[in-house]
Amino acid sequence: MNKQLTFRILFLFLLIALSAYIFIHYDLYLLFKDRHRLENFIRSYPYDQLIFIVVQIIQVVAAPIPGELTGFIGGILYGPFWGTVYSTIGLTLGSWIAFMLARFFGEPLIENMVKKEVFEKFDHFMEHKGLLVSFLLFLIPGFPKDYLCYIMGVSLIPTGTFIIISTAGRIFGTIMLSITGAFAINGQYTFLTVILVLGVIIFIIAYYYHDKLIEILKKRRH
Repeated sequence: MNKQLTFRILFLFLLIALSAYIFIHYDLYLLFKDRHRLENFIRSYPYDQLIFIVVQIIQVVAAPIPGELTGFIGGILYGPFWGTVYSTIGLTLGSWIAFMLARFFGEPLIENMVKKEVFEKFDHFMEHKGLLVSFLLFLIPGFPKDYLCYIMGVSLIPTGTFIIISTAGRIFGTIMLSITGAFAINGQYTFLTVILVLGVIIFIIAYYYHDKLIEILKKRRH
C-alpha cells in the first residue's frame, strides 16, 4: 500500500510538472488572459467546436483558469443555444476528469489543487454526501465550482450522481454566459442589459445569502 501511494504521489508531481511545462513553454497560459487571442486560436482549426470543448475541459481541470471567459466566448462563437451545448459538454467532461483525478490520487492532489481553507469549508458537506448542498454550491454564481469537483472526488458520492449534480448545477450560469456573449457580439445591447441586470440581481441575492442557506441546510442534516 505504501509503495502504491508513493507511486501515485510521484506520478502526480510528474503530471503537474509536465502540464506546467507545456503551458509555459508553448505560451498556452496567454490564451486564457486575452479573449481575442483565445477566439482566434479556436477559430484557426477546422473543427473549432472540438477545440472549444477541449478548452472548456482544460479550464475546469486547471481550476485557477476563469471559466467565465470561455463561457462568454462560447456565446460569441456559437450563439446562445450551441454555445450552451458545447460549453456543457466540455464542462461535464472536465468536471468528470477532475473528479476522477481526485478519486485516483486522493488527498495529495487536493493539497496541490485546492486551497486549504476552501477544502476545510466544504469537506463536511462532501463527507456526509450532502447532495442538495452540493447542487446548490454548483448553482451559486461565482462559486469555485472547479475546486468543488476535486473535493467531491475524495468523497463517497458515486460518479454518476456527481455528473448529474455538477451538470445540472452549472447549466444556469452556462446559459447566462452564452446569452451574454451572443448578445454582445450581435450588438443587442438592450437585451444584453436586461440579461446582465437580471444576472447581477440573482448573483447578489445568491452570494449574499449562500452562507446562511448552507448553515440552515447543515443544521437540518443533524
